[in-house]
Amino acid sequence: MYKIKEAIVVEGAYDRIKLSGFIDGVIIQTNGFTVFKDKNKLKTLKTLAENGGIVILTDSDTAGFRIRSYIKQYIISGDVKNAYIPEIKGKEKRKNQPSKEGLLGVEGVTEEIIIKALKEAGCEINGQAEQEAKVRPITKTDLYLLGLSGGEESARKRKALCERLGVPSKISPNMLVGVLNRLMSYEQLLEITGER
Repeated sequence: MYKIKEAIVVEGAYDRIKLSGFIDGVIIQTNGFTVFKDKNKLKTLKTLAENGGIVILTDSDTAGFRIRSYIKQYIISGDVKNAYIPEIKGKEKRKNQPSKEGLLGVEGVTEEIIIKALKEAGCEINGQAEQEAKVRPITKTDLYLLGLSGGEESARKRKALCERLGVPSKISPNMLVGVLNRLMSYEQLLEITGER
């Protein structure tokens, strides 16, 4: 597994699934052009860009570049990197036909091509400082134990925490875990929630 510091922004679920097989990090999918109208998703991307950075890894077709351009225009401040996969002719295994432009997308290229693109974009891969490796990550179990998921007041507590951190309150507990690990340590979460 490659550990990536920046949150990776991909277009769809198959891209996210592919990357999850060899990347340890936050992976956010735009769901194609729906990101244009999804203010909560855009706000999350902006928060992540300002707290550790994001890297946009969309397909090399016209649609991928439209999504990339839109996100870059929306996020004025913060660290936004661009990772580009090469234009390779072909079709993904799960599809009956090639895409409109006949190019492989993120899901269709090799792990090596993706890692190379991320390195060329300037992403921090595996090179975490020794002390960062010792930081205890926040888990979904922590959210449960802190009353942020699975309880009667969980939704209210989660909403209050999200508002305090400036992230959308509608994000799922799974996505919240990833965002929290980008923004703070476990100890900081305990302080914010009043458990310390």
